[in-house]
Amino acid sequence: MIKRFLSYVEIMTKITSLFAFFITIAFLLYMKEPIDWNRTGVFFAAMFLFDLATTAINNYIDTKTNHQILQFKRSIALVIIIILLGMSTILGLYLVYLTDSVVFLLGGLCFFCGIFYTYGPVPISRQPLGEVLSGVFYGLLIPFILLYINMPTGTFLSLRLSFETIGLSLNVWPLMQVILFSVIPVCVTANIMLANNICDLEKDILVKRHTLPYYLGSKALYLFAGLYYLTYIALLAMVLLKILSPICLIALLTLFIVQKNIREFFKKQDKDTTFVLAIKNYIIIMGTNTLLIFISGLFS
Repeated sequence: MIKRFLSYVEIMTKITSLFAFFITIAFLLYMKEPIDWNRTGVFFAAMFLFDLATTAINNYIDTKTNHQILQFKRSIALVIIIILLGMSTILGLYLVYLTDSVVFLLGGLCFFCGIFYTYGPVPISRQPLGEVLSGVFYGLLIPFILLYINMPTGTFLSLRLSFETIGLSLNVWPLMQVILFSVIPVCVTANIMLANNICDLEKDILVKRHTLPYYLGSKALYLFAGLYYLTYIALLAMVLLKILSPICLIALLTLFIVQKNIREFFKKQDKDTTFVLAIKNYIIIMGTNTLLIFISGLFS
């Protein structure tokens, strides 16, 4: 039962939310910001349960259209989705109660896109938006929300709502730091989706699923490589701007391994043999940066 559940929610793919969470925790520790573990724990649980729910929805819908076997009877599979969504929603609303309307709006946006990624008349997964949205939601919004609920009020933005007016003020430099910090998780997360869609291109065309590689053709491979290079440029920029410690420059050494995997993927794009290279690159880049940011915090 448990094994089937873990297969249904594809537990091994949850590295994208977990690493985004942990690299942000490391960043908070590096900045010596006090962490509200109550808010952080609630956010983690809501985030993780919702991640499980969106994957379950994806499998529930896909197995209906591609005639693959579902891990449970459809009625039970649907109940699991409802339970996961219900638990994540309750926890999300509790986090809003602990924080403010900004978390409500951002959480609602995540909820909307997560549900309609596969569900609906024009699912996001069948459009050339999957890479962008997966990168932004996992790589940017998870770090931003986690930083927002732990940093002092007004650090990034202030939102004032009333029946007469809506007031929004942005603090440009703190927001720019978050965006630059998020470049690494955004790019490596988007590349997992991109590699998946490149490998599935022929199958996707047969079912009229027009993902980004359908429009880019062979240029999708150069985008795949370019996103990895962008993570190293972002790392250099953050060190130069003193957002991160020079210790983090050690992560540049991983480029040799990442480049080797890029060359292998260029030679062959296959779901069974080379797609895993995108997962390996993700773990190498995110794991190394998370560890080095944490170590930086110990020495700063």
